[in-house]
Amino acid sequence: MSPDRGYQASFNENNQEFVIAGKLRPRSEDEIRPLAQSLGEALGQVKGTFYLNVKRLARLNNVAFRVIAGLVSQVCGGRPDLRVEVVTSSVMGWSTRKFLPLARLLPNVSVNEYDKDFYPGQSYLEEGGFIPILRAQTKLTWQHEKHLLPRHGLRPGMAMADVCCGIGDFAVLVQKELKPASILALDHSRSSLDYARKVAADFGVSGIEYVYGDASEMVLEDNQFDFVTCRHSLQVFDRPELILRELYRICKPGGRVYITNEKNSHCLGEPRAESIQWTYNEVARLWADYKMDIELGPKSRRYLIDAGFEDIRVDSFMVTNLDGDPQSFADIIQSWENVYAGEMARDRGDSPEFIARFRQGFQDHIYAALHPKGYAGWPIWAASGRKPS
Repeated sequence: MSPDRGYQASFNENNQEFVIAGKLRPRSEDEIRPLAQSLGEALGQVKGTFYLNVKRLARLNNVAFRVIAGLVSQVCGGRPDLRVEVVTSSVMGWSTRKFLPLARLLPNVSVNEYDKDFYPGQSYLEEGGFIPILRAQTKLTWQHEKHLLPRHGLRPGMAMADVCCGIGDFAVLVQKELKPASILALDHSRSSLDYARKVAADFGVSGIEYVYGDASEMVLEDNQFDFVTCRHSLQVFDRPELILRELYRICKPGGRVYITNEKNSHCLGEPRAESIQWTYNEVARLWADYKMDIELGPKSRRYLIDAGFEDIRVDSFMVTNLDGDPQSFADIIQSWENVYAGEMARDRGDSPEFIARFRQGFQDHIYAALHPKGYAGWPIWAASGRKPS
């Protein structure tokens, strides 16, 4: 409805959900009369809970808000049996603030900021304490990825998006060494983006635009980017297919989407292999309990095919203690222990005996990484697919 005016609206009868997206900035109520009529009809025909979804509504002026709020108030005032749930997003923080007063006035209206707890394990992985592990990981994985990215389709002069960019160091390395025309880097963590901007400034790198956003509902136009990356992130989401749907949408026809993911149960080390294997098997179970899949790596091809991509390319590589300074790899393992055997295992309710054995496997992995004859590895899958022309 009315895409020429900057907004789209639709009603799904099965879900009882009315979705408004885009920009809703009429100069008068008459301009959105068709929208008001559709919303009124939808409200009038449902029973139970009605979902008003505005999580991808980028702009809403007071004229439009008065129309929507007036309709909701009128219907809810006469129908105490009807519940209206307004679905907002933290990406559009104004929408939560805008609709909350309506919920305070009407007992059968509520506001749900759907991405408030978007990843079940988000609080463990996105805040400042995880920055050292991310910097160390990128330092080691870049030695492999800088050769893989051209094979997967990245060329100088392309428009690129780095979705779930984290602390931004990958985008900086790509911009410096592989020379895309521009990079839009998006993440759902404000603290990570603050750090990312600092990294870019410290390196004197321009051409990167950092954007706060929800990877499953990006407020970006369709078919914008020649090359889209999403690294070590699908494994964090409980519904990775939603992220892939969005990566597909923003990629240009003929462009490619590149993803990397892990399989932690295949982490290895010698000596002390048995203890190391046990711990990383438990890491996979721990992540599963938080609805995350640290085993997603080999599943990447299936996910890309199911999302509609073609010409799938898959590589795997092993980050090891031989890729540079072994202490850097040991530092990564120590960070894993601090988070996984610390906060996450404790919050899951694991016993002190379990946590002690869990920690020992990480320490044995560090021992393997630093041993003069030792070998320690961490496997990663890199995969990409082309969006059909």
